[in-house]
Amino acid sequence: MESKNNWKAWLYLAPALILMAVFTFYPLINTFVISFLKDFDYRSGANSGFTFDNYGLVLGIVENVPGVPESKITDFVQYALPNTLLITFVTVPISILIALLIAIGINSIPKLQKLLQTIFFMPYVTNVIAVGMVFAIIFSDKGIFNNLFGLTGTKWVSLGASWGNSMTILCLYIIWSALPYKILIFLSGLQGIDKQYYQAAKIDSASKWKTIRKITIPLLSPQILYITITSFIGAFKEYNAIIGLFNRNYTSTGNTHDLYTVVYYIYDQLDGNNPKMQIAAAAAVILFAIIMIFTVIQMWVSKKRVHY
Repeated sequence: MESKNNWKAWLYLAPALILMAVFTFYPLINTFVISFLKDFDYRSGANSGFTFDNYGLVLGIVENVPGVPESKITDFVQYALPNTLLITFVTVPISILIALLIAIGINSIPKLQKLLQTIFFMPYVTNVIAVGMVFAIIFSDKGIFNNLFGLTGTKWVSLGASWGNSMTILCLYIIWSALPYKILIFLSGLQGIDKQYYQAAKIDSASKWKTIRKITIPLLSPQILYITITSFIGAFKEYNAIIGLFNRNYTSTGNTHDLYTVVYYIYDQLDGNNPKMQIAAAAAVILFAIIMIFTVIQMWVSKKRVHY
């Protein structure tokens, strides 16, 4: 009987497993293989054999033109990776903290909870590109922000803006757009906490801050871990925000890719009449490895910090 039920289970899972095999596992394996192929032609599948040079080209170690040191391309290590790390380590902690505080605030107002949930969740179902265009208008040279604070002429998102100004607005946009989903997860976690813990804290005359620190945060630690891991992965894959906000990959000059992220770099290698798929694949594998390393570190830390 048990064997028969197992076959039924596999039968039910078969459609999902087939789709995952075709659209998830095969592309992953294929990407890994392509990253080691020299002069790969995606049209015919032809290549010049096995090589590690693709990774060297991405990391700026190998010369693009043999014998010419100046031909090394350092866009990945000079712009893409630093920008991605900056975005990740700035936006993720700030967005989690703000989302947690907002969720606690909403949870403490039962009468307006549904209304506030709807208001804060609206950005999550809004088109990312459309929202980016609105942000671009707000922070344009003659936009609302500059007029409101008397900063007329200051460039934030237009050509000629400094890297610092553009990155500030980009991080602000990413934080704002990341809040709704985090708030929703934290609210669901807060509503699952037994009220007797708060009643006991009230009887002991514990302050609100101490109650949050000693009860709310420890009991929300599984949700915090989940949000942290998914937020790190999402931040490492940031691409849409730059397209929606800037529609370009440079700031003060069109000759430097100083707003590159890792995913933007990957897409750029696939653009044009002669896409460098092997370079894009190598960069994708490096990104995958970085995400896996940070995920493993977070899981290791969670063993001592997360309370189920």
